[in-house]
Amino acid sequence: MNNNRTQPLWQPSLERIKASNLNRFAERLERKLGKRFDDYESLHAWSCEAPDIFWAQIWQFTEIRSSRQWDAVLSDADEFPGARWFEGARLNFAENLLRHRSDKLALIARLENGARKSLTYNELFDQVSECAAGLRQLGVVSGDRVAGFMPNIPETIVAMLATASVGAIWSSCSPDFGINGVMDRFGQIEPKVLFGCDGYFYNGKTIDTLPRLKAICSKIESIEQLVVVPVIQGAVAIDGFGNAVLFHDFLSAHRGAALFCEQLPFNHPLYIMYSSGTTGAPKCIVHSAGGTLIQHLKEHQLHVDLKPSDRLFYFTTCGWMMWNWLVSGLASGATLVLYDGSPFYPEAKSLIDLVEAEQVSIFGTSAKYLSALEKAGVNPNKTHDLAQLRTLLSTGSPLSQESFRYVYRDIKADLCLASISGGTDIIACFVLGNPWLPVWEGEIQCRGLGMAVEIWDDQGRAVRQQKGELVCIKPFPNAPIYFWGDPHHKKYRAAYFETYPGIWAQGDYGEITANEGMIIHGRSDAVLNPGGVRIGTAEIYRQVEKLSEVLDSICIGQNWEGDVRVVLFVVLRAGLALDEALQARIRSTIRRETTPRHVPAKIIAVTDVPRTISGKIVELAVRNVVHGEAVMNTDALANPEALAQFKDLTELAI
Repeated sequence: MNNNRTQPLWQPSLERIKASNLNRFAERLERKLGKRFDDYESLHAWSCEAPDIFWAQIWQFTEIRSSRQWDAVLSDADEFPGARWFEGARLNFAENLLRHRSDKLALIARLENGARKSLTYNELFDQVSECAAGLRQLGVVSGDRVAGFMPNIPETIVAMLATASVGAIWSSCSPDFGINGVMDRFGQIEPKVLFGCDGYFYNGKTIDTLPRLKAICSKIESIEQLVVVPVIQGAVAIDGFGNAVLFHDFLSAHRGAALFCEQLPFNHPLYIMYSSGTTGAPKCIVHSAGGTLIQHLKEHQLHVDLKPSDRLFYFTTCGWMMWNWLVSGLASGATLVLYDGSPFYPEAKSLIDLVEAEQVSIFGTSAKYLSALEKAGVNPNKTHDLAQLRTLLSTGSPLSQESFRYVYRDIKADLCLASISGGTDIIACFVLGNPWLPVWEGEIQCRGLGMAVEIWDDQGRAVRQQKGELVCIKPFPNAPIYFWGDPHHKKYRAAYFETYPGIWAQGDYGEITANEGMIIHGRSDAVLNPGGVRIGTAEIYRQVEKLSEVLDSICIGQNWEGDVRVVLFVVLRAGLALDEALQARIRSTIRRETTPRHVPAKIIAVTDVPRTISGKIVELAVRNVVHGEAVMNTDALANPEALAQFKDLTELAI
């Protein structure tokens, strides 16, 4: 991080601050409770000190619908895990997302091949009603599992909301998962109904998924009904699928059905999400309806400043938690923009074209996408009209300083660039954006309201402007309720509470800055330790991304002569060679902006970097291959073949 910068990259106008939902919320607190907060830091501190009052105010401010009020906001507040939220309340997740009945557009969906469709809030409500009636007729009840092997299209949202309305649990994978990857996930949770697509479009290709769909149904005996959604062809032959029905027929059999939303406890299970599974079978993380709803409403309305007039677009698949996060935007009455396909097809600017054409006001993507966009030479501020765009969200990995500069230089100067970080574990964020605060280069703006996030050193002491473990020292309502197949919560406790009993350890290596922002330096389990000095891999990636010659990189620590040495693998532009001059440039760039300890002992060119299907690099898998150890679950990877190039490298034997 360049600490010499004394001016923020962006500062919200007074008009924008006053018009924000966060300002309305602060005014409400002053009016209702007599509490005045003149800055965000004091508001955040209070939200963590008085969680019961704060979350009750969030419930009321966001107008959560429930059939029964709670008896207590927070019980057993000192138990973590074990704290209980909003006991006695009865509500339904789907009812809250479908409460905005009108002819306003709820969904705009685009496919890579150019197909476009839309649904109004009324049309969405009707389709969910019909789909829910179909599920009820199949005998789906509260607690049953319904799964989706689906692209990011309206039918997936319809199926999820219908599932939630009857109290069943939804879980999804994107159709680019292989059979083993699907089995590792759906095989554990044994769904009763499967919604599946006939195929999808990606990077100019049409991929037929019917053979995989047939294999999935034959291997998972719990599936009683397959509902097939045509995506790549108008008519799908389903004769050989046993108990299968087309999506259109499944809905039309219940035309005009009324929607009955089961009223359920706050902690009733809603989603099953999955850990990446690169070190073993994926953990099945169960999230509650109430916790997911209230946290997403807080993040959307107070941190993203989402309003009914907004068009919210997050580039995601149904195998990433950002899809679940995106869909919750319906609860705020916004219009969601969906896209399924490659972000760079047919051109590098394709997603920016979509943002312009659909008048997107809040655009979410990955840090990797922004880096790739810059290296592709895309300059939207010269080629596109992005007048409507006011917020750009980035997650998936730490956003480099170079990408911060690129956004303000080449995309749009008047823009809230909100880098966010949390995870599948909480289906939400620990640190994220803020409409009140400036944007500082390389920094996430703030810690989330109601999230008692600290950075702890090796002695378990809270530190500032110093690197350490990201922890949350108090309970929050969207913590997972349990892991599927973990009846005594042993895996759950081991995942988050083993390091510090009673304290949530996220597994991120971070730093609270002088601006009260946050820098994420990488995953704790991927931290490098040369000579006993802890180095976050993101610290190295931030420097490498400055080099136009390097398209991608991955960094690991190799055990060497009783210590650890830093090894950097780079993917170069076509036609370039990793000669001594380029290696010297890479090393000098890293040394100049960090420390000599960060400089890699070895730099090796590779053709591809292995990533999970949701796009995250897998340092642990590469480290295992380099050390001759097994990679437990390659089906979790989008490109498992890339691992082969890291095996038995002669450069790493000397």
